[in-house]
Amino acid sequence: MAADTRPRRSERIEVRLTPADRSLIDRAVNANGTQLTEFVITHLTIAARRVLADRDEFTLSPQASQAWEEINNRPAQDLAGLRALMARPSPFVDE
Repeated sequence: MAADTRPRRSERIEVRLTPADRSLIDRAVNANGTQLTEFVITHLTIAARRVLADRDEFTLSPQASQAWEEINNRPAQDLAGLRALMARPSPFVDE
């Protein structure tokens, strides 16, 4: 028999629900034909990935990608104010 290679679940999440929320979730679990734990983990991880998607990576259309490349390929501008700011000593370094 092959060894189970799935990660062992050791963390717990507890939530409080209204009776209506619990009923809705139970109906969805039954309609999905799965166990409550699998249903919750699947849908929570999908929701978490959606929330984090624009923070972890982003996708551009071909037109937006071309515009992005044009902006990034422009020569750097000499900004006197930025140059002066970068020349100042850091306030976060103890001397």
